[in-house]
Amino acid sequence: MMPSITLSAPPKLNLFLHITGRRDDGYHNLQTLFQLLDGGDQLTFTATDSNVISLSPQIDGVAPEDNLIVRAAQALQQKTGCKLGCSIVVDKNLPMGAGLGGGSSNAATTLLALNRLWGLDLSLPELAKIAAVLGADVPVFVLGRSAFAEGIGDELSHFDIAEYWYLVITPPCKVSTGEIFSNPQLTRHSLPIKIRALSEEQYRNDCQAIVEELYPQVKEVVEWLQDFAKPMMTGTGASVFCRWETQAEANTVLAAVPQHWSAFVARGVNYSQVHQQLRDFFTGASPSG
Repeated sequence: MMPSITLSAPPKLNLFLHITGRRDDGYHNLQTLFQLLDGGDQLTFTATDSNVISLSPQIDGVAPEDNLIVRAAQALQQKTGCKLGCSIVVDKNLPMGAGLGGGSSNAATTLLALNRLWGLDLSLPELAKIAAVLGADVPVFVLGRSAFAEGIGDELSHFDIAEYWYLVITPPCKVSTGEIFSNPQLTRHSLPIKIRALSEEQYRNDCQAIVEELYPQVKEVVEWLQDFAKPMMTGTGASVFCRWETQAEANTVLAAVPQHWSAFVARGVNYSQVHQQLRDFFTGASPSG
């Protein structure tokens, strides 16, 4: 019987997002601080003798060949010449188009899982190179560390962050990243920050004002959360977050969130749980809490 493993695909938050310029290739240079969270989606991988990659359930509006999970598996096959395949079942908990990196995290977990299930033994830096082709946010999930990021988000420096509890609220809208980055009113000339001089007083999201203007539902969440703590949008939205010292404080506000918004509470972590889950599985250890 071919092996099967279930792994998490955790979300991330951008604790700040500064855009420092536009590149010749049309992308933007930025600086951000990636905060990994616990929880997230769950993916179950079962290796197969064929080279077929199958995914279920299908995600509405996304063709299988465009899904980052399938693309990650195929990229790994092409890079290594592996003739094995995989059946993948995804339990999707994170909202799409929310700035939480759900698709990127799914792709990273796929690379990590199949690298082990297929016996490829690629190093994390080698997997991160494959990940970078799939998307700028994918390498941080492969490397599995909260990080300070520059470039297009792919130049990563490990950065330990105090482990707070976060309430994340997502209104029922999907923000187009392309629309935000192409907006002529977007701030594109934030002064670069030296990582050694980073302080919370500098934390802001350069995309937030544009998103709030174009997507009033995001602004509504921000204004609601201001009664409890300092809210900030992650990525290009639509999710907005606040932090607390304790889970109990975050859960108290979670209980008051209007029902027409989706919301969850998660702990900020410096190390992705996926790497520990892989170690536990392949060493036969009991799952870590």
